[in-house]
Amino acid sequence: MHTFNEFVKIFAERFAIDHFPKHPSTLYEPGDYFLSLGGKRIRPVICLMGNELFDEINPDTYHVAFAIELFHNFSLIHDDIMDAASLRRGMETVHKKYGSNTALLSGDVMLIRSYDYINKINVQYLPRILSLFNKTAREVCEGQQLDMDFEKQEVVLMDDYINMISLKTSVLLAASLEMGAILGGASEHNCRHIYEFGKSLGIAFQIQDDYLDAFGDPEKFGKDVGGDIRQNKKTFLMLHTLASASDDQKKELNELIKTNPSDKVEKVLSIYKACNVDEWANQLKEKYYQKALHHLEEIAVLSIRKKPLIELAAFLIQRDY
Repeated sequence: MHTFNEFVKIFAERFAIDHFPKHPSTLYEPGDYFLSLGGKRIRPVICLMGNELFDEINPDTYHVAFAIELFHNFSLIHDDIMDAASLRRGMETVHKKYGSNTALLSGDVMLIRSYDYINKINVQYLPRILSLFNKTAREVCEGQQLDMDFEKQEVVLMDDYINMISLKTSVLLAASLEMGAILGGASEHNCRHIYEFGKSLGIAFQIQDDYLDAFGDPEKFGKDVGGDIRQNKKTFLMLHTLASASDDQKKELNELIKTNPSDKVEKVLSIYKACNVDEWANQLKEKYYQKALHHLEEIAVLSIRKKPLIELAAFLIQRDY
């Protein structure tokens, strides 16, 4: 059995190849640049871990892991354009460096390349993997649209927000695990529980991500702190604050959202702290973390084989970057 960090190194070595042609360089260089920024590689690595939970690594799992990583990076390039983000992983975003039109095309070709890798797998697995991959890709797009829709809505219910996060973030984690499990020969029962493990873990992961966007160290987090606040995003933190704040605090929050003053982030964070949003976020994160562990416990394999995933889950909800 491999740990997450061991798989990170193995995946990085295998992924360090040319994924794109050389010409036209104006199209493919931005993709190479974005991939060179690295990242946590969580999704492709947990695909490998999902495979090894049940059996020795099936070589096809690397093709699927490559496809997952390329798809994820495609979505990030497009997200950065929609969010008007200037930094990603501590470096200039693709649209800032190369322009929005080129960034769109580079993201598109990255998505197309991901399907090239899926087409390499054994035909006996292809229909099931492709169906799950396509379903997940569609849901990620649905989640991103809902995220943008929520920015324009004055009232967003917590259940609706959790559904959006499930689509935008959690389903890709869940599907990555399940695709690895499928290639590892897992039963339907085990596939269902590993998917739900990933889905609940993804929600806990997003709660931590929302928290770090507001309270994290920008040098560790790799993005501008307060980006969600500047974009008026309805995050877990904002929704809870709006539900629990005093009338005066709600009035101030709504004014800050409308006027966008230069000290907006500092003022919103002050209200967050006054409403104890950090303590509440930790409690909600723990709820979904425990739900994830329950589904992992239900998977019918030896407990020792689950240890790497248990350690990874603990890391993901405690990380500071």
